[in-house]
Amino acid sequence: PVFAGMNGSAIENFSCVIYNIFLMNCTWQAGRDAPADTQYCLFWQKSRDEEEMECELYIKDENGRNMGCIFQNVTIGTEKAYFLVKGYSKDSLIQFYDEYI
Repeated sequence: PVFAGMNGSAIENFSCVIYNIFLMNCTWQAGRDAPADTQYCLFWQKSRDEEEMECELYIKDENGRNMGCIFQNVTIGTEKAYFLVKGYSKDSLIQFYDEYI
């Protein structure tokens, strides 16, 4: 498939860690070639039947760019959750990143 957006603009090194049973941290790094004004937004879907939700508590870097998300009261189901990170920039189309975990 062909994805719209500039090569190298999608996030990298996406990972999620669960600790204290109910807390989950997901983090990522900005794409190597993403413009400086790129902002990222994380959406997730716990299962196919549930609606997509945006992160409520972002982890930001010193420039105010979203670099992660803290999820509270997480319940882990048997299905894979779907994560989607979209990027926004004034000047360029940013590739999205998605993964089932």
